[in-house]
Amino acid sequence: MERYTVHTIENDYLRVTASEKGGELKSVYDKKAQRELLWQGDDRYWGDSAPNLFPYIARLTEGKYTYQGQSYEMKIHGFVMYSVLTCTETEQELCFELKSNETTRQEYPFEFVYRVRYQLNDADLKVIYEVENQDSKKMYFGIGGHPGFQVPFVDGTEFEDYYLEFGNDVKPLRVQFSNDCFVLGKEEYQELADGALSLKHNLFDEDAIVLEQTGGHVALKCRKSPASISVKYENMRYVGFWHCPRTEAPYVCIEPWSSLPSRKNIVEDLERQEDLNSLMPGETYQNTFCITIHSA
Repeated sequence: MERYTVHTIENDYLRVTASEKGGELKSVYDKKAQRELLWQGDDRYWGDSAPNLFPYIARLTEGKYTYQGQSYEMKIHGFVMYSVLTCTETEQELCFELKSNETTRQEYPFEFVYRVRYQLNDADLKVIYEVENQDSKKMYFGIGGHPGFQVPFVDGTEFEDYYLEFGNDVKPLRVQFSNDCFVLGKEEYQELADGALSLKHNLFDEDAIVLEQTGGHVALKCRKSPASISVKYENMRYVGFWHCPRTEAPYVCIEPWSSLPSRKNIVEDLERQEDLNSLMPGETYQNTFCITIHSA
């Protein structure tokens, strides 16, 4: 098994560790409650913890897309999660960076610099994505996060004691997916009760629940404890919720996404997929989500 360098920042509230592989979070430790909150990976369910997704979210039809008449192949969720990034470290920030290179150009024909920054401020962990277009042409991309959180995370509680809270005024749309996880359309999501969704393992039997128009905030809460984890993603259009389908996996992912996977049976043209970000030459894109820990 390959070993990758990990880097750590901490304050009085949290200790956060991330790997140079993909700039992936590997630990979010609540020092006040003395417990690990991030899913630690288990190949029986899912071996990752919190991949970063770039330059595409989830699946491409036939594993490929086209750009200016040429076809390119790319793995699920893009190549950042499989790449080794360089890290710059300060007392309260980790910054992981990937520059376009010979390997990335085979999958993605653009010159760019990608960064993911982790910043601590008390019990807040801010995740900042930056993309610089260093090319002479407009570039197109999706970007997002895939952090998994341990559920249960309070001793003496069970998975079904937890729920996702959005707020009473939220009326989300759900992205409809095919059985093989490609986009079919959207529909009103009517499963919320008083702005909340109770967790049950069979919620994920058909894979991820991806919602739009959620108000940019969700809290993972427990009915038997005041402890909670909130995720704020004001400028991400979508949020996904997932654990390994048809299992009793003890975690749930909260995934802020800027865009969606490919449509069913359509090999997407990168210049025409309507929800991708676009960036002119010389410009820099930035987007953020924030994880806040509320200890019991």
